[in-house]
Amino acid sequence: MSSDPKYLPVYFIGVGPGDPELLTVKGQRIIQAADVIIYADSLIPTAILSLAKPTAEIIATSGLTLEEIVPLMIDRYQAHKSVARLHSGDLTLYSAISEQLQELQAAQIPCQLIPGISVFQAAAAELQVELTIPELVQTIILTRIQGRASAMPPTETLASLAAHRSSLCLYLAAGQIAAAQSQLLLHYPPDTPVAICYRVSWPDAQISIVPLDQLAETSTAQGLLRSTMYLISPALAQVKNFARSRLYHPSHAHLFRDTGNSTGISLDQHD
Repeated sequence: MSSDPKYLPVYFIGVGPGDPELLTVKGQRIIQAADVIIYADSLIPTAILSLAKPTAEIIATSGLTLEEIVPLMIDRYQAHKSVARLHSGDLTLYSAISEQLQELQAAQIPCQLIPGISVFQAAAAELQVELTIPELVQTIILTRIQGRASAMPPTETLASLAAHRSSLCLYLAAGQIAAAQSQLLLHYPPDTPVAICYRVSWPDAQISIVPLDQLAETSTAQGLLRSTMYLISPALAQVKNFARSRLYHPSHAHLFRDTGNSTGISLDQHD
């Protein structure tokens, strides 16, 4: 059945952090053509749905279980309808798509994943900051703290990840931010800047920067319980004397630019 040209795959689409204009062109095109849109309504703004055609069936899933969501997708697929399953941000991060894909694959239903922009990318853009600055920080860690729904592997405790002092993007931690702060302070200096990013790119978005040792107090005072990502990074500091990247330096030669005084051109593929 899955090879029948009348059947389109079930599309899983990462719709970005909230702003409909941060949706990919491919994602937008599929949403506009879909017969059925199944979306995580507690995390996705209704503005995204304005892209749907008037005849599209819209199904919200915040009150549904996996055992209810998957049969919906299978039923609509078997009825020769195009199905778009929408997740917030990038669907490869904390979206619980794995179990949905496994069930659909077991039913021999093809799927296609359309990536989206994650909130950490949108937050960094809003802050106008590069999270990888030469000689200061060159690694980005995306992680979360132990929660009721998901257990952390023993090798990925927040404290152990904090030891790298990288740009650390902490998801799903607003409800346990005091515990998270304690673990982060085991390795990051107390004055490390942290961006508290609430509903990034939504109309009511809030972003504030505080020292790490004030993170829990500030987050609690703002009443944040969900839809918040914390960005801990030395790159957020107003560093005036950071090392310049070699990429666009006059003395740096590569495949497309010869300095004229180099002994050879490197195979660096950057601009």
